[in-house]
Amino acid sequence: MSEILRMEHITKQFGSVYANRDITFSVAEGEVHTLLGENGAGKSTLMNILSGLYQPSDGAIIFNGKKVRIDSPARAVEYGIGMVHQHFMLVEAMTVFENIILGLHRSEPAKNKHSIFIKKDTLKKEILSLAEKYGLELDLDKDISEISVGEQQRVEILKVLYRGARLLILDEPTAVLTDTEARGLFKIIRHLTEEHKSVIFISHKMREVLSISDRITILREGQTVGTVLKNETSADELAQLMMGHKLADQTYIKEEKRKDALLEFKHVDYNHLSRHSGLSDICLSVSSGEIVGIAGVDGNGQSQLAQIAAGILKPDGGTINLQKNTVQSFTPSFFIDRHVALIPEDRGRMGLVGAMTIEENLILKDPGNSSFSWGNGFFLNWKKIDRYAEQLKEKYDIRCENINQEVRNLSGGNQQKVILARELDANPDVLIAVHPTRGLDIGAAEYIHDKIIQERDRGCGVLLISADFDEILKLSTRIAVMFEGNIVGIYPGNNPPLEEISLAMSGKCALPQNHVPHGDSYETDAG
Repeated sequence: MSEILRMEHITKQFGSVYANRDITFSVAEGEVHTLLGENGAGKSTLMNILSGLYQPSDGAIIFNGKKVRIDSPARAVEYGIGMVHQHFMLVEAMTVFENIILGLHRSEPAKNKHSIFIKKDTLKKEILSLAEKYGLELDLDKDISEISVGEQQRVEILKVLYRGARLLILDEPTAVLTDTEARGLFKIIRHLTEEHKSVIFISHKMREVLSISDRITILREGQTVGTVLKNETSADELAQLMMGHKLADQTYIKEEKRKDALLEFKHVDYNHLSRHSGLSDICLSVSSGEIVGIAGVDGNGQSQLAQIAAGILKPDGGTINLQKNTVQSFTPSFFIDRHVALIPEDRGRMGLVGAMTIEENLILKDPGNSSFSWGNGFFLNWKKIDRYAEQLKEKYDIRCENINQEVRNLSGGNQQKVILARELDANPDVLIAVHPTRGLDIGAAEYIHDKIIQERDRGCGVLLISADFDEILKLSTRIAVMFEGNIVGIYPGNNPPLEEISLAMSGKCALPQNHVPHGDSYETDAG
């Protein structure tokens, strides 16, 4: 196959820090070429250079045999290069349709030749036809702020496809997708390569990498370790190349200890007429020393469940109890004061303030704390804050230039560690963990898992929500399945019935909420 892209000796510096150092990388026509590496290895930086967001400090880009200068994302689109970013580039106040056509320069048949006005109906038909072709089901008239993270990912993919990219860059595209949705995406990718389009695929999931790739290039600390053929490598070899050492496979002991509930949902409703953003008659409890995993396809009410559990949303009906006391005030501060911690589903949008420093984000929930301030919370004591932030930096292995670095300049894994440090250092009684390892590499994911298990063993009750079914199976003491805003079954975490759970997740085996398969001792309040 002919070579469509070559990046030669690419170097990118930010001050004294090298994000990329002398990287040479090529992609063939009709190929899926995976970039593999830990968070902070330089993958996204390299692709941001290719997509025109960054300019290289040194090196050259050859596209279709010609040396090119890609000085903006618009220029990349002109060449036929489209990137789906890990952190979405969407305008929340606009609709799905408006985001897809934003900045579009196509004229026929979207405009009359005598008019400057866009023919929306024509464009919508084109977009819906493309969405149907690739199985990207979306409501074009909904605002981005009203749809799930998984649906936002679909918007990004559809937006790039609609612009006719010949080289598609997918940066962690399945981080927000279930296994079923990921398989659907892989069909799309194969269809694209059959049309002689090329795909650069960035992922931390070994199964995906070995399933979809033709070639795999491994980066470590901003440099190329090597390029291998998929059929000539293994998951263990890739992990070792990526991390520089062998990773031990971790398993966790699970014991059901039926203690008093720390968090209880009793017949909770929220926007119950909606199948994808509502809750209906939810009965669920989380006890001390257990992890209750919520399994299900993203967009079946999991986000709303988490936000109610953290006091961000107020239920329309039913009761929430915290340590046997009925909640009267649904505000985040009320729940924080009662030792509820939250790892939110979108760290950039909901967990951190990107323009603030690491240390400012670490004290964000309680800046008036006497440990951080003078004069009853009116003046910040920066010496104490510096010491506290340095301690957390070491304790949680936050890899950064210094604690005064803006948090938006950290890798995804280190951003997640900042959130983890802030939330767990307060020794919460209840932890709400939503997609805690989304977009993280193997090492970072194992680190997060270990910390969650430590919280469980300390006596914390954990509500774990994840679209990664393997993560749910690995960590959960009990597994509750959600479908269209309902809990359709609760299963044991030890030796769970996988086929039954899979059917329940797809809605093909919907069970009454108080059904507890295989003799599990849990009983809901609905029972």
